[in-house]
Amino acid sequence: MMIVMLVIALLLLVTLPNIQQKEKIIRAKGCEALLDIVDSQILLYEIDHLETPSDISDLIAEGYLDKGQDRCPDGSEVFIDDGQASH
Repeated sequence: MMIVMLVIALLLLVTLPNIQQKEKIIRAKGCEALLDIVDSQILLYEIDHLETPSDISDLIAEGYLDKGQDRCPDGSEVFIDDGQASH
């Protein structure tokens, strides 16, 4: 029984740092994907209103984005800079 517990403990010690590193990569990729979505919604807004939205809140107010889509998964705020989404 002790040997099994030792093997499980060793496996956890080896895999936990790897999982934490992958979480950072996943959050960064999630932010890139969200910025692509916001860029496409900016284009739709421009087509519908014939002007570029001045703020991300314009997209939320008009229903182009949901409330939670103004922040990346890593917590950084999304904003519009020269017609493109940035964080």
